[in-house]
Amino acid sequence: MKTVYSSRHRLHADNQELNAGVITPAFELPVRVDFILKRIATVGLGEVIEAAPVDALTSAAKVHDAGYLQFMADFWTLWLAEGRTGPTMPYVWPARGQRDIRPEHVNGLMGYYSFDGGGSFVEGTWEAVQSAVWSAVGGAKLIDGGERAAYALCRPPGHHAGSSTMGGYCFINNAAVAAQWFLDHGARRVSILDVDYHHGNGTQEIFYRRRDVQTVDLHADTRFAYPFFSGRADEKGEGQGEGFAVNLPMPFGTAWDTWSDALDEACRAIEAFGPDVVVVSLGLDTFEGDPISKFKLKREDYPKIGARIARLGRPTLFVQEGGYAVEDIGHNAVGVLAGFEGV
Repeated sequence: MKTVYSSRHRLHADNQELNAGVITPAFELPVRVDFILKRIATVGLGEVIEAAPVDALTSAAKVHDAGYLQFMADFWTLWLAEGRTGPTMPYVWPARGQRDIRPEHVNGLMGYYSFDGGGSFVEGTWEAVQSAVWSAVGGAKLIDGGERAAYALCRPPGHHAGSSTMGGYCFINNAAVAAQWFLDHGARRVSILDVDYHHGNGTQEIFYRRRDVQTVDLHADTRFAYPFFSGRADEKGEGQGEGFAVNLPMPFGTAWDTWSDALDEACRAIEAFGPDVVVVSLGLDTFEGDPISKFKLKREDYPKIGARIARLGRPTLFVQEGGYAVEDIGHNAVGVLAGFEGV
């Protein structure tokens, strides 16, 4: 299996986050990619390709609001104009009952275009974000060119990014960009299978009223877990999209037996939908050692995930999402990929 990634992801570094009321260094670190690449080389998974530049704004504009994208492109210039240079994050948000007003000051814009304090900018963030889109599109092109599967090693991740909101370390929704790319290049239907510990709220929001992209999401019960405000089992889509969103929330402490049953249910839903291609939002924060998650999957479980997805028999693009036990992420990510390949 070929891997597409961009070394420009390193430009997004030393970022911070607001986590449970405390400002801390972000768990989403550049070294995550290093551990994955090292493991790819160790097991000989396949060729690693540097992502070719594409017009990220044009690609992302198919699934994101134009004003939101322009805000991110302009952000660092606006930040410098305020005499600031260090890492930053949103700190004020619109509340229910307030008018929908787009502010003009950079501080207000950060809140307007975010849903939490995890959308942290540094000087190189926008360049890194664009390079993640390059990886997603590059992986999609490999599938379109005849590859059975490919791995887009995207960083920053994307599944929390909505049509006009950043958060949860995510800015552009790489999986959504890839799904739309497939539709624009001949696919009739695409399924996005999200196996991250956290609900892919952004992916669901983008496609919630559409019938050409099915979203199937396994995640922690959002009555108690981030992102809290989406991911309930009764969220099934609206309008033309009714029935094309599938949510499978699970309780804290979920281990392989329960989680694998949910994966089987997810795969049955995908088979019933009949997609031309499957995009997997590959989060590894279901691991028992993850510092910010509460599932109990073990290292030996991850190849079984890949093998089950392979049984769908569809062209498959894996897009990297979460996973913050950095010394284990390479084993777990490549475990899924190797399990898919049957090696």
